[in-house]
Amino acid sequence: MSDTLTLKAQIRQKAGSKVAACLRQQGQMPAIIYGHKQDSISISLPMHEFVEALHHGHRIFEMDVEGKKETLLIKDLQYDYLGKSVIHADLMRVNLSERVSVQVAIELRGTAKGTSDGGIVEEVLSYIEVECKVSQIPEALPVNIKDLEMNGSIHAGQIELPEGFKLITEPDAVVVICHEAKAAAAEEAVEGEAAEGAPTEPEVITEKKQDEASE
Repeated sequence: MSDTLTLKAQIRQKAGSKVAACLRQQGQMPAIIYGHKQDSISISLPMHEFVEALHHGHRIFEMDVEGKKETLLIKDLQYDYLGKSVIHADLMRVNLSERVSVQVAIELRGTAKGTSDGGIVEEVLSYIEVECKVSQIPEALPVNIKDLEMNGSIHAGQIELPEGFKLITEPDAVVVICHEAKAAAAEEAVEGEAAEGAPTEPEVITEKKQDEASE
């Protein structure tokens, strides 16, 4: 787990899309704090510092909310319509010893065997959900794909988890596959259809010989 980062936040007295847009123009990120059977709090926090922390793998924050300290875990992020910029965060109160359910990124390692036969590796799931202690949340889970052959796959249940972790994602969920290049497969299919649909050589009907006609 990455080191806990401390940020300062302010309580938001007003809500609504216009207020949120105004906050973002001022370099502030609207967010909400909830959990531990306490009232939810709408806050704003410094956008640049928060986004930089995300890029460095931070998932847990020590938040100073107008003098009150809160240990918070990112539970959800909302992005703009382009899917690029974070525009809102849901933060859950936690303590470092409790167990929580979180989504952890998958990190593919190695070169799949199937690529030597022209195969392409496709990551079907970028994240899997696990349950673990807050203090043990990793930035990513490594998945070794060196034994992945052509038309092979790795499922969530096959990923080796650290001790004390519990898999929440369905074990049969496909995480990564190795398959033929789509362009090559499509070209072969087109060639096959063309061969099946090609007309056979027409039968040549010749005139009967004169003596055959007179019989």
